Amino acid sequence: MKLKNSHLVAIAILGVVLGVFLIAGVVSMFRGGDKPAKAEAETAKPALLVTTTLIEPELRPATIILRGRTEAARTVIVRAETAGPVAATPAPEGGFVRKGAILCRLSVDARQASLDQARANLKSRQLQREASARLAEQGYRSQTQVLQDQANLDAANAAVRQAEVLLDQVNIRAPFSGVFDRREAEIGTYLAPGGACGTMIELDPLIIVADLAEGQIGKVKVGDTALATLSSGETLNGRVRFVARDADPATRTYRVEIVARNPGSRARSGLSADVRIATGMAAAHRLPSSALVLGSDGRQGVRYVVAGNKVAFAPITVLEETDEGVWVHGLDGPVNLITAGQSYITEGQTVRTQSTTVARP
Repeated sequence: MKLKNSHLVAIAILGVVLGVFLIAGVVSMFRGGDKPAKAEAETAKPALLVTTTLIEPELRPATIILRGRTEAARTVIVRAETAGPVAATPAPEGGFVRKGAILCRLSVDARQASLDQARANLKSRQLQREASARLAEQGYRSQTQVLQDQANLDAANAAVRQAEVLLDQVNIRAPFSGVFDRREAEIGTYLAPGGACGTMIELDPLIIVADLAEGQIGKVKVGDTALATLSSGETLNGRVRFVARDADPATRTYRVEIVARNPGSRARSGLSADVRIATGMAAAHRLPSSALVLGSDGRQGVRYVVAGNKVAFAPITVLEETDEGVWVHGLDGPVNLITAGQSYITEGQTVRTQSTTVARP
């Protein structure tokens, strides 16, 4: 049977379509066979090479580092006990004064006259008591009169002591040895009882105050030694004298006070201080400072190699920086520390290692 031209065209089109599908299948077969080869090649890619150093823990004095400030051991506003105008201010403002030194002197007014009168009355009472005693021995004075004269003499003695105290109260004295930090009254100022002459501060011993975090409070106790480096450059050695048991409600920190000798009151109150409190001996690791990295959570730490050449990360606390490296807490036992290549790897990654040693001074 002879085919028509339209049938021939349809058969030709069908043949072309079948040919296209056949070619596409062959090409996809070859491409599919390539993928396992590529995956195998990637799997066979060598692990990253890092340098490691075995770091052993060492016992060293454990310290807590705090930021603090200096305070005077005592601060007292010295006030008048009696009234009167200021007649003299012999103590220099800002100068060191001894206990009992006169800071301000009030006008004596009639106080000296009152003392003179009390002493004259005392002398009269003494003569009267002596005469009464002689007359009583001769039988011319009763024992009751003698006792009355003795009572008058005792009252005169008390009056003299009272007048002496009132006269001495014009001298406003330093209650302790220290610095007369600020004068509040000048010559001519009228002071009522309780009026302020000036402020005394005690700087020897000096108090260094700092704040302990909740996690540190159990490590510090009264009597621990401390070293304070002041912003002025001075260094003071002292001991912890007080650790608060109630936290500051705003900061949730605990106040700690360190008492230190301050000869000559050289160090001032109100200076910033870097405080190191010794809390005993503890294991620490000395690492090269270049080994420190930041973890995925932003904490400072180090990367090291564990079993199976896997990379691990440990956060650390820097205790001290020296020329030979940094002393840190946070690592447990010997650590195979990554000292080169640590910035290009992540936790859990498998690496190849080559070992080296850390030079010790």
